[in-house]
Amino acid sequence: MLGRRFHATTLALLMSASAIAMAANDGQARVNELLSADPEYRQTWSSVVKKEERLPDWVINLSGASDQMNAVTEHGDKYLVGPLCETQDTCLQKRLIVAFSLDKQHAYAMLVEVPVGLPADKSPTRHASYRFLGKPDEGVKVLLQEQLKKDPKWY
Repeated sequence: MLGRRFHATTLALLMSASAIAMAANDGQARVNELLSADPEYRQTWSSVVKKEERLPDWVINLSGASDQMNAVTEHGDKYLVGPLCETQDTCLQKRLIVAFSLDKQHAYAMLVEVPVGLPADKSPTRHASYRFLGKPDEGVKVLLQEQLKKDPKWY
């Protein structure tokens, strides 16, 4: 009987802690949380990066600074799309725009790098290099580019 009370108390505490954690969460996915949140995301992303050469660790691991992701539709296909930066301070120079299909079977990304020390009066758009990951079609490439253009600091 004491064992049952212990289990019931433990279960109640775990449920309370879970409810508190969910309340603290804003309910939105972030790129830097995907791989630890769901093994399907991890498996899909691994299949994308294993075919690529010379990627930085923060891209391979989807670690860094991230904002909320948004659901976006491209030609009837739905994606969860969001940005990831190496760090918050270097976001203008190194960022990744990631798109996962809602069924978690496909992932695409656009790695954007701007030379460090670019003068403030120079447009990052004109000096950036773009690298697409996951072999996106033209529609997905446009979707990734449009997400980048939503950043008010990108001109």
